[in-house]
This record gives sequence, structure tokens and C-alpha cells, in this order.
Amino acid sequence: MGVAILSGVIASLQSRAFEQSFPKWESHTPGTTTPAIDTGDPSLPSRFIATVTRSESARKLQATLDALGGLGSSVDIVVGDNLRAVSEADVVLLCCKPQQAYSILSQDGMSDALTSKLLISILAGVTISQLTSLVLPTTKVVRAMPNTPCRIREGMTVVSSLPQSDDIELDRDIILKIFSSIGRCRFLDEKHFDACTALSGSGPAFACIFLEAMADGGVMMGLPRAEALELAAQSKGYMLILERHGTDGMEALQGAARMALQAGAHPAQIKDSVTSKS
Repeated sequence: MGVAILSGVIASLQSRAFEQSFPKWESHTPGTTTPAIDTGDPSLPSRFIATVTRSESARKLQATLDALGGLGSSVDIVVGDNLRAVSEADVVLLCCKPQQAYSILSQDGMSDALTSKLLISILAGVTISQLTSLVLPTTKVVRAMPNTPCRIREGMTVVSSLPQSDDIELDRDIILKIFSSIGRCRFLDEKHFDACTALSGSGPAFACIFLEAMADGGVMMGLPRAEALELAAQSKGYMLILERHGTDGMEALQGAARMALQAGAHPAQIKDSVTSKS
């Protein structure tokens, strides 16, 4: 998910830079220069640092970022040195597995490195109180819960209410720019996160269950499997069934359907990516 967020932000920045460089009527023309980051807006990043634990992971991440072109190749990939990366950053996204949070945040020097910085955690089930117990009181801790369609920039992210600070409006703009680049973003109190996890976070898995069932029905009526899946995924009628759940639920359904339309994707695989312990 961390790679999906980083890729979405970079793609969004490159689109912004391209639109600034070319008039609207010629926006289809391929750019000839590398998009630059607009440093005049304090809510936009001027540098990206990505951390991994293994050299093999670094090579895979570099290949993914290079494929983005432009700003992708400028990301600084740090192997096995979270402290250095956090020390050099202003905004930190914690995108590890939930069970790794303690070892990362309790590392010697980490709490000092996070002083007065914005820490955004996407760890499911790890509460703000648990996170704040591992950092200094000056660290601004926020929870965010993106769902799997964020990988194709069709996601829904719920963000907890921001802690009071002199920079609260800037922090809000930063968060909106990050998560709006990979779909929709909405702020809600942390007390709603369990419900949002069931509806938005797990929604793509539920959607894929009946999406696959619809495709199976098409196969039973004689349609080829690939075409039956495409017809089911592209059908928007079934989304109206759950419209009463509101925006978050609809976004989860729409994102799941569009993921199923990707080459090589299958509802069962998408469901497993939501339910898998890994």
C-alpha cells in the first residue's frame, strides 16, 4: 500500500506539472521535460524518501518507480535505515505491518526524529493512543485507512480527526493531497474506524464475492469466462443495491469492479488481497 500511495502522489504531481507546462488544448502532446515539483505550495512535497529492509526490495521498488518516469526516478530509496529517513523528512507515512510498529517507533532516536512532525499511520487495528505512547507528545499522530483499490487510484481513504496545532490547516492540506491522489478522502473521528474498516476497507472483498457469483451465472448461461467477468464488472446496476451505505461503500464497490477489469485480475485474487494476513 505504501508503494501505491507513493506512486499515486508522484503521478498526481506529474499531471499537475504537465498541465502547468502545456495549454489545455494540447494536453495530449507528450511532455519533453521532466515535471518539476511546485515548491511554492508548502503542502506539496519537495523530496521523496522510501524505506525498505532488503536490497532485493529496493531493486523491485526502483523498477516500479522508474516505470513512472519523471519524478519516479528521483525518489531516494533507503535500505535498512528508518532513522535516517525519518530524520530527513517532515511528513512520515507508516506503512508497515501492524506487528512491526513497536520495533520501528521504539528504535533508539526515533522519538526525537519525529518531534513536531506529522506521522500518518495506515496500520489497521493500531489505535492513535497506542501510537502516541511510542512517540513524544509533540508528534502529530493521525490514522488513515485506505483500501485496496488505491492501487489503481480508485480508492477510499478515511482519515482520523487532526490533532490541534498551529499547523492544522497545512496538515489537512497535506493529507488531502496525498490521499486524494489515489481516490477519495474523508475525515472522521477515530471512533468510526471499526465501522469504516468493515464497510470501506473490507468492502472490496464483499463486492468481489457477488461479482464472481454474477460472472459464474453468466458462464452457466453459456458466456465465456473472461467475457462474463468483464460484463459483471462493468455493470453498474449492482452498485445501486448498496447505495444506502453512502459514499464509502459505493467507492469500495466501484474500486473493486475497476480492479477486476485490470488485465490478469480476478475477483478471488482481489478478495484474497483484502483478507490475507500478509
